[in-house]
Amino acid sequence: MKQLILIKIIGVLAIFMACRSSEPTYRSTSSARKLVWADEFDKTGLPDSTRWKYETGGNGWGNNELQFYTARRSENARVENGKLIIEARKEAFQGHNYTSARLVTQGKQTWKYGRIEVLARLPKGVGTWPAIWMLGNNISTADWPLCGEIDVMEHVGYDEGVIHGTVHTEAYNHGKHTEKGDTLRVNNVTSAFHLYAIEWTASQIDFLVDNQKYYSVKKADLGENVTQWPFDQPFYLLLNVAVGGNWGGKKGVDERIWPQRMEVDYVRVYQ
Repeated sequence: MKQLILIKIIGVLAIFMACRSSEPTYRSTSSARKLVWADEFDKTGLPDSTRWKYETGGNGWGNNELQFYTARRSENARVENGKLIIEARKEAFQGHNYTSARLVTQGKQTWKYGRIEVLARLPKGVGTWPAIWMLGNNISTADWPLCGEIDVMEHVGYDEGVIHGTVHTEAYNHGKHTEKGDTLRVNNVTSAFHLYAIEWTASQIDFLVDNQKYYSVKKADLGENVTQWPFDQPFYLLLNVAVGGNWGGKKGVDERIWPQRMEVDYVRVYQ
């Protein structure tokens, strides 16, 4: 009997270890880098106010988006079970039919160069538009797109599994249809966590998913003028889930899918 129990215990442990080994583990690709900033989301409640602040409002955000971004509202942004949840909801709020959250490190932390990585699971359904991205810290004086934009990850629900990595500058941006970027098809982005990252130096920015590099944009190719390469200055990070908009809502918004969430296991910055 004891032998049978021991065999069962060993079997359970074997299954547990197999499951653990199937979980994704990712490391910075250079041992020379040092972790300089992180949020592991290990404290339940509202997002850490020493690391994040909220951008709020429902002005369409330049893209005719449908959501109202709220502040300090756990329905839209919270930490639970070791994950940051950014949740878009269908509800009447401030004259809008959807709510969501947009968290930024502006005024808290910026970086110039380094590896920025986010382990995340994306929302599902037509009308969702999650983004992990960065803006030049001089946006208040230079405005967009002169400040520069780095889209670490964008995904639109009507084209599930296609991950976009893009940069926008004064010379190259989506308003002129000259933005610089590429895509990678990734399985299970809405059901599994994947690592979205950039590796940013003075000469180029590499875009990666699960440590697979799929695009590089180089200063030598774009040009050294600030209108072409504004990426030699501090940038801050943004995390958000938009609803609809010029791109996210290109094929409409499925009103049956809400709420939808982006879950973030961690954010880490190495330099």
